[in-house]
Amino acid sequence: MADIQKGRLAADRLTDNFTDLHPPMSAHEALVEADRCYFCYDAPCMQACPTGIDIPLFIRQIATENPNGSAKTILEANIMGGMCARVCPTETLCEEVCVREEAEGKPVKIGQLQRYATDHLMKTVSDHPFERAPDTGKRVAVIGAGPAGLSCAHRLSMYGHSVTIFEAREKPGGLNEFGIAAYKSTDGFAAKEVDFILEIGGIEIRYETPLGEAVSLDELTAGYDAVFLGMGLPGVNDLGLDGDDADGCIDAVEYIAELRQTDDLGKLEVGRNVAVIGGGMTAIDIATQIKLLGAENVTIFYRRGQESMNASDYEQEVAQTNGVTIRHWLQPRSLEVSEGAISAITLEYTSGSNGSLKGTGETVTVPADQVFKAIGQSPASLLLEEAGLQLEKGRISVDKNRRTSNPKVWAGGDCVAGGEDLTVVSVEDGKLAAEDIHRALSA
Repeated sequence: MADIQKGRLAADRLTDNFTDLHPPMSAHEALVEADRCYFCYDAPCMQACPTGIDIPLFIRQIATENPNGSAKTILEANIMGGMCARVCPTETLCEEVCVREEAEGKPVKIGQLQRYATDHLMKTVSDHPFERAPDTGKRVAVIGAGPAGLSCAHRLSMYGHSVTIFEAREKPGGLNEFGIAAYKSTDGFAAKEVDFILEIGGIEIRYETPLGEAVSLDELTAGYDAVFLGMGLPGVNDLGLDGDDADGCIDAVEYIAELRQTDDLGKLEVGRNVAVIGGGMTAIDIATQIKLLGAENVTIFYRRGQESMNASDYEQEVAQTNGVTIRHWLQPRSLEVSEGAISAITLEYTSGSNGSLKGTGETVTVPADQVFKAIGQSPASLLLEEAGLQLEKGRISVDKNRRTSNPKVWAGGDCVAGGEDLTVVSVEDGKLAAEDIHRALSA
């Protein structure tokens, strides 16, 4: 019998468990940390930033007690610099190549300094730091109010183009609003950042208007001067096992979205024994959060070795520090269902080398009240193919400027071939597309 309950922990305990993972720096702490920067010429940290933020400059501005100037430097390159400061895997990007990391194993805390600056500006400045250019009369449609779509819309609005965003959900923000672990983005910051972005003006959002249902690509290309697609990956991969649809076999992405939107964490259903299948950030986020909600035993099962996991070493450490067990070289083989609900999962040991993977035939069965599927999301391939776009492995094929095979359509984020489910990469995609759209509309 599945042991699933609501309110496994007291309300005050839940509040403590979901406080900010990295409390913000004080002004003094920021000054001390900024002084550690060498302000390198041709800085490797800047090269490693997908959005090309001038990291030495913004840190120097903090060091000279100009945090709002620092924030402007950040936001000129990355309009979602506040959220990226919270969720960016800096440990595998800018901080990994920091000269101090190379020399001392202790990089400058670039992400926390970025948060200090952007938070300071959003709290102390009432006017938007960027001005909208005079209206050009050009209209652009954007699909998706996530990081890619919002980044594209903001940059286009700066140039004076009018933007209409078509969003499938009832709220904007995409991954930042619905898919980020709650302890990484607290106090409704994702919504506040969207409000900040929209303050520039010239951007309208139409909610609950998904592409292919409420509006078609043909309609958009006929009615607008350009279209940007940033709808993300709407589908979720199943385990492909009998029992996939049983109670307790759960889409991790949907559960995280529910967790992010609830006003009472005690209302969420939590099992005693929980299995998570996957090796990426979604697996880490759901495992850590279900443990913080009061699950007794939480185990991530991944089919390859630790070195192959998409989640960074730091994120794995966060999960393990919070009591999550990570087991490698195990893949799901069957689900045990009792009275319509998951009761256990059987996994097969695997082995592999040089990219190959095979089952050994040896299995292990573990009790599970809940099994979370975190094995990736899938694109809207059929919809995109019917729209006449060239695809690559089911995702939209784009050039370096994020142009698609349709001369009026651009795309970015993880819906494009080679795209990543990182906020910072999606923001850069939106920015690059906006710049190219502006060039095309100005020709």
